[in-house]
Amino acid sequence: MGKPLSRATRENLFGYTFIGIWILGFFIFMLYPLLTSIIYSLSDVKLTADGIVSKFVGFKNYIDLFKIEKGFEFIEALTAYLRQMVLQIPVIIVFSILIALLLNQKIKSRGIFRSIFFLPVIISSGPVINELIEHGAGGTNIFESYGFITIIQNSLSTDLAKPIVDLFSQIIIIFWFSGVQILIFLAGLQKIDQQIYEAAQIDGAGPWQAFWKITMPSLSSLILVNSIYTIVLLSTFSENKVILSIKSNLFNSVTGFGMASAMAWMYALIVFLAIGLVGLLFRSRQPRRRY
Repeated sequence: MGKPLSRATRENLFGYTFIGIWILGFFIFMLYPLLTSIIYSLSDVKLTADGIVSKFVGFKNYIDLFKIEKGFEFIEALTAYLRQMVLQIPVIIVFSILIALLLNQKIKSRGIFRSIFFLPVIISSGPVINELIEHGAGGTNIFESYGFITIIQNSLSTDLAKPIVDLFSQIIIIFWFSGVQILIFLAGLQKIDQQIYEAAQIDGAGPWQAFWKITMPSLSSLILVNSIYTIVLLSTFSENKVILSIKSNLFNSVTGFGMASAMAWMYALIVFLAIGLVGLLFRSRQPRRRY
């Protein structure tokens, strides 16, 4: 008989078994489409009776994004999306922290309230949210009735006022996307040892000081996780105007698969850069350990 495996080796094998399923699925269902889309983005792709015919054109599709009308429409949609993302992500994160703090209090039926805030995550979909916006459930009517929209439009320039007005017009929809973030923050709050708060209270710290000195530092890593999750969530939303622009060019006779693939990869690169910037932003605030 051979030498029995050590405990560490057995644990590694179990781990590789679980992630091996994902790796196998990635190579079968994702790697090939990714490589194909990269090739299409560098080619002139035509749909013919014989199938898909492609001709390598290098970076022509990427250059044409800044030359042709369809490319201008995509760049405009991408720019508008980035402006909205800069405003929407802080709102979602702050709202999630506040609701998580409230749900962490010792109140009756708090399990029901947690379910209520998570319920939109289960039933939300692109068509449902689109219908809410079209029927005026986004939130603009509420703010218009008090004159907030008019004040913003009269006080700020058009370029700055437009994304803020768009934020208010979809404020309810933004809160709709906060369910998972609330649960993550809630789990983080429950991991904080209550004795730390008691010790701080004995030393004379009030609720405000305890929040900034204990709660926020304890949630800093979760803020990073939720920020990245929110970027991915908003970027992959089916009613995202950038994604709709890519879909509209997919079967267009002028642009086609090649241009649509170039748009998709440029969009993916922008999303990756946004995630990287968020990671660097939070990483720079964490103290370095000296060994």
